[in-house]
Amino acid sequence: MIIRSCRKLFLLLVLLFLYLPILVLAVYSFTTSTQIGAIREFSLKNYVTLFTTPELQEMIAGTIALALGAALIATFLGTIGAIGAFYSGKKMSSLINTLNRVPVINADVVTGFSICVLLVVALHVSKDSYIPLVAGHVTLCAPFAFLAVMPRIRQMDSSIYEAALDLGATPAKALLKIVVPQIVPGIISGFALAVTLSLDDYFIATYTKPATFDTISTYVVNATKGSQTSIKTALWALSTVIFLIVVLIVLVSNLRSARKDEEGGRYAEN
Repeated sequence: MIIRSCRKLFLLLVLLFLYLPILVLAVYSFTTSTQIGAIREFSLKNYVTLFTTPELQEMIAGTIALALGAALIATFLGTIGAIGAFYSGKKMSSLINTLNRVPVINADVVTGFSICVLLVVALHVSKDSYIPLVAGHVTLCAPFAFLAVMPRIRQMDSSIYEAALDLGATPAKALLKIVVPQIVPGIISGFALAVTLSLDDYFIATYTKPATFDTISTYVVNATKGSQTSIKTALWALSTVIFLIVVLIVLVSNLRSARKDEEGGRYAEN
């Protein structure tokens, strides 16, 4: 009984540690307070500022466009890499998996600086272009997309692809008609993970972005150093909106999974 109570208490403390700061920030986003510590009156001023300030709108739209574009490229490369590793020989597959772990373990600041040196210094790509930024985010996200797709491929029966070839299908058709439909959940998970990583990145964007472009992370850091109080407090509202969107996505995903499990159980009973 005591052990069970301690476990519940420990779980409660962990949840408070993770979510209480976010909840406090969410509460202050609905006030006119300019700093955390004293709540004045409740207001939607921060949300009005967030959705009516052109500078903030451009920053959010640019960040989302970058995340979606980089995630699409990274998911494609990660999926192709995972399929190639699965159908390669044992040594080549082991080599690909090992090389894929390097960017995952490597520090983001090293990746960002390396991309900047390679493209801007060595290849003379303009620092004002978006090529280094997109390349850096693709480099960040592709290995994680690879890791998300690989478990789904390993669950697949590899003989189905070979059977399709024996029945006359071309390699490309067998890949698109047989392999890809079976790994779609992994591809979706990899894409979602890539979007999240791109939205969250700060170090790679700092080294590779054009001077006139800001992501949410770089903008927040620069705004906290400035003197525009209305912008700072509007970022509280932005943080709350992002948190609510993430919670909604998780809830919808869990409900869909629970519904599929329930339908699977009914089908098994019948």
